[in-house]
Amino acid sequence: MRALRLTAWGEPPAPAEVEQPMPRGSEVLVQVEAAGLCRSDLHVIDGAPGALPYRLPFTLGHEVAGRAAALGPDADGVAVGERVVLYGPWGCGACDRCATGRDNYCDRRDTLTWHGAGLGRDGGMAEYLLVPSARHLVPIGDLPADQAAPLSDAGLTSYHAVAGLRHALREGTSTVVIGVGGLGHLAVQILRATTTSRVLAVDVREDALALADRSGADFGTLMRPDTARVLRARTGGAGADAVLDFVGTAETLELATGVLRPGGELAFVGSGGGCLTVSKPGVLPPGFRLSLPFWGTRPELAEVVTLARSGALHVESERFPLSAAPEAIGRLRRGQVRGRTVLVPD
Repeated sequence: MRALRLTAWGEPPAPAEVEQPMPRGSEVLVQVEAAGLCRSDLHVIDGAPGALPYRLPFTLGHEVAGRAAALGPDADGVAVGERVVLYGPWGCGACDRCATGRDNYCDRRDTLTWHGAGLGRDGGMAEYLLVPSARHLVPIGDLPADQAAPLSDAGLTSYHAVAGLRHALREGTSTVVIGVGGLGHLAVQILRATTTSRVLAVDVREDALALADRSGADFGTLMRPDTARVLRARTGGAGADAVLDFVGTAETLELATGVLRPGGELAFVGSGGGCLTVSKPGVLPPGFRLSLPFWGTRPELAEVVTLARSGALHVESERFPLSAAPEAIGRLRRGQVRGRTVLVPD
């Protein structure tokens, strides 16, 4: 079968012919219908030797939707032919957190040589994907695959980040979303579907602000030197009750803390290389709370799928055949992708 394989750190992934896997034990073979491509994949591709514990080579792709094609003799919880989306973070499977579907916070994460499909283990940028257990699969019914696949990371990570702030997002509050890309545009929709907070969106691209508007944002503005002042004016001068930073650069974190009201909530989601220094009294909002949400839980993924099937979530995506993965990766690097990139088998 065809697969997109990472064979050397810092080098582009290469298409390859590999043997189609056969499920054993509790394993499930999934016929891939769609696989999302995101900046996390770029971080893996660009990783320096030794920076990640993963062993080369492996197939990329951690956002995957498809159909159960075959079951190992001990597999249960899914039927052949059932359409599913992959729960991407795979933990040790034995600790208390993994037992409750919180593999994203596995107690033994630092000891593993893989973190999930496409992250040290073969992923879904291929015709078939071998999943260790049906516990990593969530049914999607008739949800289109190009809608379902991005839910497993872009949707789930956004949902998990919002869930951590939801207690503070009552009527009359304001939430700022920085970065309206693959995750941010879903965060706007999740905020609208699950809270009563006003949503203010920030990006450096006009087309991203148009996407924010289509996603239901109450206001959008380009990132400029006066953006904090503009956003504060939109909150009546008090500042935002919560900020979700899906970029994570020094500039966006400065904006996030500059617009946050005292006692507000900051979710630091993006991996743009920025640092938040907390040792300078008077620089940061007093009493603010910081969260570092990572991916999400399996029960939350089921909730995300339910939202999508109800029509409350719509993934803005661009489809590419798997054979055009180099083009898709190039466009993602250049910031030319609208929403989420989705690869489909040729």
